[in-house]
Amino acid sequence: MPSSISLLTKELPSLDYTATPERFDITWESPLSTLLGLGRAAGADFVEFFLERVNYISCLAEEDTITSITPRLSTGAGVRVFRGIGDCYVSTNDLSFQGLKGALEKALAILGLTLPAPNSYVPEVYLELLRDYGTAKEKERWLSECSSMQEMGDILLAANDQLKRNASHVQSRRAVYFRDWQEVLVAASDGTFARDIRLTQSVGYNLLCADGENRTSNSIRDGNTSDPDFLRNWDYSTTAANLGESAGKMLYADYVESGDYPVIMANHFGGVIFHEACGHLLETTQIERKTTPFIDKKGEKIAHENLTAWDEGRSDDAFGTIDMDDEGMPTQRTLLIENGVLKNFLSDRAGSLRTGHPRTGSGRRQSFAYAAASRMRNTYIAPGDYSLDDLFNSVEKGIYCKKMGGGSVGATGEFNFGVEEAYLIENGKITKPLKGAILIGEAKEIMNKISMCSNDLSLAPGFCGSISGNIYVTVGQPHLKVDSITVGGR
Repeated sequence: MPSSISLLTKELPSLDYTATPERFDITWESPLSTLLGLGRAAGADFVEFFLERVNYISCLAEEDTITSITPRLSTGAGVRVFRGIGDCYVSTNDLSFQGLKGALEKALAILGLTLPAPNSYVPEVYLELLRDYGTAKEKERWLSECSSMQEMGDILLAANDQLKRNASHVQSRRAVYFRDWQEVLVAASDGTFARDIRLTQSVGYNLLCADGENRTSNSIRDGNTSDPDFLRNWDYSTTAANLGESAGKMLYADYVESGDYPVIMANHFGGVIFHEACGHLLETTQIERKTTPFIDKKGEKIAHENLTAWDEGRSDDAFGTIDMDDEGMPTQRTLLIENGVLKNFLSDRAGSLRTGHPRTGSGRRQSFAYAAASRMRNTYIAPGDYSLDDLFNSVEKGIYCKKMGGGSVGATGEFNFGVEEAYLIENGKITKPLKGAILIGEAKEIMNKISMCSNDLSLAPGFCGSISGNIYVTVGQPHLKVDSITVGGR
């Protein structure tokens, strides 16, 4: 490398960089700072490189056999270039200097920019001292300490055998696990230079039971970040017992009668409705598209005064926990709604540039193939002041939604969600199981009908798809009461 702070473009082909190929470390500073300077010299207002290395494996047990083991190794990078409020993104699997330079050149060309002429001086971008969360938090050991393929198979087969012992009228039983290890490095022309290692794991059951015309499908899943012993510590015996008990109740349950009911929604995965029907509407991607009814409601009341909601990346081991986002910004807690009043939106760099809302450490992406976008992390309704008895005693006749299933959400918050496990409430008491319930509503209407929140917040793992791909998130809430909601049934 030349010792001066600038170099000539004609010198670029002869530069000899020795970045460590098997890990992202300080040796990547020189090539990336040079490339960032090259992008700025070409006329870009901002340039960002995102480098990624992935080691993924999944294992599936069906009945008493391991039917699938799927490994995936990948390495790649993406470069994002901004000119004004416009931007473009180019990805590549070639992490050599020339490969990254070629991706940068394509991104510049899309925005009508070209590399500087020969003999032009290219100033290096000075990067911050590497913020290395992987080393600082001793994450280097994680991958080697995770379960081997043999151990994965043994645990899942034992778990499936336990499920057979706890469920009746079983048509199919599946246990599935995956481990996703990721190393990332972010370098940007504002001086950002940060590295992280992430370990995300999930394990769960899928159970189908049938007896004549009676059928039920039930599932349960747990997830974790940062614990290599997660699969070893899975209490599949208790999980199988709980799932078998739920399936037995739902198999012979009566179908719910459609109508408008007060509804008590359970904690844990019940938070998926807030995530889908409201959380997405608070991302700046929705403001850019003008597809959120809350676009100009900051500082105004949008929910019942008893509702407060957060999005954050800091809860220990939660599925959406990250030390930094995919733009290198340290994670934080973001207050979305306080006592019914909209306080903040979730914003990435592009969202902040185009909407004016400050960045919140919410720039996330599935992989290097995607540009980051404003996305949720751990999103939940905060616990309230009511007891669980208070909620049930307030309902003369209604529905208890103990476990949510799948559903769909429209662009502006209209939703319908199936309920996997539901019960009739009569005079404050649970009386009988119900099946076939579908919750139907609109976010801006339902938010004002969540009148009571208990004090038993619980979080659950989830998967979220949006403009920047599929990512790991947490949903959650305490038990809560919706004063009235449309329940579809028979």
